[in-house]
Amino acid sequence: MSAADAALEAFKTYWIFVILLALAGIYCIVATRNLIRVLIGMELMTKSATLLIIVGGWLSGRMALAQALVINLIVVEVVVVAVAAGIVVSLFRKNGSLDTRELRNLKG
Repeated sequence: MSAADAALEAFKTYWIFVILLALAGIYCIVATRNLIRVLIGMELMTKSATLLIIVGGWLSGRMALAQALVINLIVVEVVVVAVAAGIVVSLFRKNGSLDTRELRNLKG
């Protein structure tokens, strides 16, 4: 087995984990009404993208570029989650619930 074959076999293994993480994230977003679970689903989908970037960098031999992209992705992810968590906390204080069905009557 050559090095290229071994790399492709490893990529297939990681690809399965990327797909499973993305599907778990999509399921968390679509199937629940709780805003905290929606945030967790967003995190899972971002982690699957991070894993895909790292594996792609490893396969192409450009680990430095992949690491730089992942660091930028993590910074953007932290900002998005911090803002979203602030909005969720504010909605909980105002409505007393995190259920999306009760957020139909929001006004500016």
